[in-house]
Amino acid sequence: MNTIERLFGLQDEVAVVTGAGRGIGEGIAKVLAGAGARVVVAARRTSEIERVAEEINSAGGTAVPLTTDVTDPQAVRALAQAGIREWGKLNIWVNNAGGSPLQVPLTELPVDEWHATMALNLTAVWEGTCAAAAVMEDGGRVINISSIAADMVVPGSGHYSAAKAGVNALTRTFAHELGPRVRVNCIMPGAVPTEIMMKAMQLKDEDLPGFEKMIRLPAGRLGTPEDLGAAVLYFSSKASEWVTGQCIKVSGGG
Repeated sequence: MNTIERLFGLQDEVAVVTGAGRGIGEGIAKVLAGAGARVVVAARRTSEIERVAEEINSAGGTAVPLTTDVTDPQAVRALAQAGIREWGKLNIWVNNAGGSPLQVPLTELPVDEWHATMALNLTAVWEGTCAAAAVMEDGGRVINISSIAADMVVPGSGHYSAAKAGVNALTRTFAHELGPRVRVNCIMPGAVPTEIMMKAMQLKDEDLPGFEKMIRLPAGRLGTPEDLGAAVLYFSSKASEWVTGQCIKVSGGG
């Protein structure tokens, strides 16, 4: 085994990725599978996770779909058992499911939307991490997907920013409480044109070149799901064995 395979290979590892039916979650699942991990692909939309799992399997990887609502604690606990049921263990858990399509000032935000945003973006991360940690052996890894909005003032998205700031705090606290048995890290994506981002910012495909030019990222382009998958691969692999409790921006310099 060469150095790259030793540091970044995930052969014989089992991973769970939530929100993996499309967008960033799909990219993460495919990158982890490409590195050798066996992946449980989880999301609410059955048809989407079945497609992602089939594409991974057709490409020579190994994946199974499991329809999961991460705001249902019982479903989350069942998801944590899925890898054990299929392959006897759970090594990697990615809390990716999240988002909020609504942009509105905080004083006008419906209380139901506040609670829904917290349930999906913050409480589900806590539930998922607890469920994963309960069944992981030494060397487990949890990777949370936050947002650069956690460190920014984004008028109209204060509820989402607050939830993601909470994810960053959970990351650091879990890293201390679960270490050294389980490492916990976080990535903060920037502008990746997913369905949720496009809806929240009222963008269409034809608007993206202008949007890209307007934000003038140092990296020169918008992000892709594979960009985020690569960052998750780092935190999932032996290459980051001495890294825990970190929240890093993967945002093209934004």
